Amino acid sequence: MFTIKNHLEVRNHHLTLGNVDTTELAEKFGTPLFVTNESRIVENFLAYRNAFPDADIYYAAKANGSLAVMRILAREGAGADVFSYGELYMALLAGIPHDKILFNGNSKTDFELEKAVETGVRVSVDSKDELHTLSAIADDIGKTVNIAFRVNPDVSAKTHPKISTGLRTSKFGIPAEEVTAIYREALQLPGINPTGIHCHIGSQILDTAPFIEAAEKIMDLVEELTRLGVNLEFVDVGSGLGIPYEKGKPAPTPHDLADVVLPVFNDRISGIGISPKLILEPGRYIMGDTTILLARVNSVKHAARTFVGVDAGFNLLVRPTMYDSYHHALLANKADLPAEKTYTIVGPICETGDILAHDRVLPHVERGDLVALLDAGAYGFSMSSQYNGRPRCAEILVKDGKYDIIRDAEDVNDLIGKQKIPARLL
Repeated sequence: MFTIKNHLEVRNHHLTLGNVDTTELAEKFGTPLFVTNESRIVENFLAYRNAFPDADIYYAAKANGSLAVMRILAREGAGADVFSYGELYMALLAGIPHDKILFNGNSKTDFELEKAVETGVRVSVDSKDELHTLSAIADDIGKTVNIAFRVNPDVSAKTHPKISTGLRTSKFGIPAEEVTAIYREALQLPGINPTGIHCHIGSQILDTAPFIEAAEKIMDLVEELTRLGVNLEFVDVGSGLGIPYEKGKPAPTPHDLADVVLPVFNDRISGIGISPKLILEPGRYIMGDTTILLARVNSVKHAARTFVGVDAGFNLLVRPTMYDSYHHALLANKADLPAEKTYTIVGPICETGDILAHDRVLPHVERGDLVALLDAGAYGFSMSSQYNGRPRCAEILVKDGKYDIIRDAEDVNDLIGKQKIPARLL
């Protein structure tokens, strides 16, 4: 037995996760198949909580919206950062308390704002339009909603442009220079109670310097708002900490993040004379490396490259196509055999960009082998689709040698279940 990466081991040539043989799972449940290690979820969450013992950790539900995952985190004391009514509903159903949920988002519907007010969660307000709409809704219902404003601090997260959310050109947040004025306005509106401030600069960040810059900018605003008379109960600095998808490219840990954020936060609140709660919103760090995607080899074709065609495509893991992201690939049934040849792993989707892994050196690959794509727990199933009429696959949760189905595989009935043919076409 030896370890491939963190909690992934090889026994008798087979990849194991949570002491479960992944090849046996593939035989029992078919492929494609997502497999998630419950113990690793808890381990990753505790890494954040131990690094920030006095902070609240709000799981970014967008990373992986599985009800079982959120239930695991709820039992560990996590809050939730949600981006839709669907995520809010799931977080509450999983047992996350309403007072530890922040409803985030740049374009919330009236329905979503109504649900936020009714359920008593806090709202991160993203625009003046949203502020006035929320005020009218809360006033009409006869309730007061606690809010933060999401600040755009104009900080480069030094990550992929599509996941850099703190730049001036981003669609998210209130420009930093307008923040004080909008808080002043909020203080005068019915149904609105400004109790926090919020920012999030991006995702898959591998350098701690942007976090220092963002923390300094947000604390400058905290000082201004305190002078204005805003009683800030929480300061949410987001997260976005990256993970090492690729060998040889290390990523900072939660303790590394704490080493740069906490001195800024603690020194500044001490100087201002306030004691707000610090909130962080990790998603990828908690879920990314917990999960693998198993895919069966349908064909090996020698052309301009040697293509390995598998039964999972970007309908299940869109990150390589959307972001040119790297996911380590190996053969789950030949996990410790010597690498022999370079292969490009492709899916069955009718798009040229359906490439899951470029030019990987693997053991001899043949039809029937089982490819494992690692680090698929964040933005894998949560960004999946039924494109090309492909039902989505099952999800399995493993722990200490046991396994449970946490999502059944779809079938063709799920493709047509909500569709209707007009009577005139019958």
